[in-house]
Amino acid sequence: MKIERAVRSQLISWKNNPARKPLIIQGARQVGKTWLLKEFGREEFEGLAYFSFDENPELKQFFQTTKDVNRIIQNLSLVYGKPIVPGKTLLILDEIQECNEALNTLKYFCENAPEYAVAGAGSLLGVALARGESFPVGKVDFIDFHPLTFMEFLKAADPGLSSFCNSNLTVEAIPELFFNRLSEKFKMYLISGGMPEAVTALLERQDIEQTQTVLSNILRANMLDFSKHVDNKDIPKIGYVWASLPSQLARENKKFLYQTVKPGARAREYEDALNWLTHAGLVHKVYRNIKPGLPMATYDDLSAFKLYLYDVGLLRRMSFLDPVAIKEGNRLFVEFKGALAENYILQSIINQFEGTPRYWTSGNLAEVDFLIQYRNQIIPAEVKSGENVKGKSLGWYQKQFNPPVRIRYSLQNLRFDDGLLNIPLFLADHTRRYLDIIPH
Repeated sequence: MKIERAVRSQLISWKNNPARKPLIIQGARQVGKTWLLKEFGREEFEGLAYFSFDENPELKQFFQTTKDVNRIIQNLSLVYGKPIVPGKTLLILDEIQECNEALNTLKYFCENAPEYAVAGAGSLLGVALARGESFPVGKVDFIDFHPLTFMEFLKAADPGLSSFCNSNLTVEAIPELFFNRLSEKFKMYLISGGMPEAVTALLERQDIEQTQTVLSNILRANMLDFSKHVDNKDIPKIGYVWASLPSQLARENKKFLYQTVKPGARAREYEDALNWLTHAGLVHKVYRNIKPGLPMATYDDLSAFKLYLYDVGLLRRMSFLDPVAIKEGNRLFVEFKGALAENYILQSIINQFEGTPRYWTSGNLAEVDFLIQYRNQIIPAEVKSGENVKGKSLGWYQKQFNPPVRIRYSLQNLRFDDGLLNIPLFLADHTRRYLDIIPH
C-alpha cells in the first residue's frame, strides 16, 4: 500500500527552486523521512545515492578529512558505484546528526556546488543543534516532517471519502451518511495514529495485533534512544517524564505537574529532561498564555505548560487503551478525559499554522484548550471529545477579548453560527481552509 504524503509538494517546490539550498528534513523516529526521500529520489531524479551515517559510520571520514565538495563527491561516487550527477542524482545523507562535519559541509554545498541536489534527514537533529553543534545557518532549507494527518490516513483508507472532504469547499453540514463513515474512519485513525508502519498494518493487513506490536516497538525504540544519546545523569529523569505523560494528560486539568513525574520532583531537576524530549520531537510543549496579544511569546507563563505526544496512536498505546473500544460507540473519543482528541487536535494545528499554539486560563473559572495565531489574529479553540458541547470557557473568553471567531472541535456537524465555527473532529485538518472562507 502506497501512502501519499502532502509534504511531497514541498519537495517538488524545493527541487524546482532555482535558489535551492541543501535540504534538511527533520522529524521524530519512524515518521517516514527516509522512505519519503527515497521515493522522491526514485520518482523525480535519474539517480538516487543514499548514505546513512548510522548504518555506515565509516562514511564520516569523507567529511572529517576535507571540506572540498568535489573530493567528497568523488569519494561518495566510488561507494555509490556510479557518478553523482549534478541536478540528476539526489544525494541523501541520512541520520546526518551522527556526523557534525557532514552537517557543517552543507554550507560548502550551498556556496560552492549549489547544482547538486543534497538532502539530509535526522530523527535527533534538534537535540544535536540544541547542544550547540556547529550548523550552516542560512545555508540550508528546512522541512518539518510529522506523522500522517487524518486526511492522509483517509486517502489511503477510503479515497472516495477523501475526495469528498477535499472537494467540499463550503462550511455546510456534512450529509449524515458521509458523517457516520468519516467518524468510523477517524476511530480507526485513533487506533493506529499516524506512524506509517502502524497505518499499513491496520489498513493493508487489517491486523490490529500487528498494529499494537508496531506501536510498542516504536515506544521501545524511543526509550532506547534515551540510553544511547543522553548523558547518564539524565537518562532516569527523561524516563520518568516520558512514563508520566499518560497520567499528566488523564487529569481534567492537563497542566504538567512535576509531582506526577516523581514525588518531590522539582522543576530545575527536570528541565534538561523536558528540553531533550522537546528537541527530539517526541513531545510538544504548549505554554499557558496570560493574554492573547502579539507576539504570543511575550505573554507566555513559562512556569505553566502542557506536554503532548507527537502521535496520538502512540499515546493510545502508551496508555494501554484497548483497540476494542473502536466497536463501542463513541467511548474511544471520551475515554481518557478526552486526551486523545486533544492530542490529535494539537497535531493537526501544528501542521497548518506557524508556531506552537498556547492555552489560556482565567483562574479556576475558565480554560481554553488552544490559542491559534491565524495571520495577525488570535483564535481561541476548545476541544470536545463527544457530542456534548456544553461549556462556559469560550463564552468567558469572548466576553473578555471579543475574538473575531471562535472554534469548537466536537462530534457535532460542521457549521458556522454567530462567530462560532464548529468543526467535526475528523475535519480538523481543514481548519485553516475554513478560516479562509468564513466572514470575520
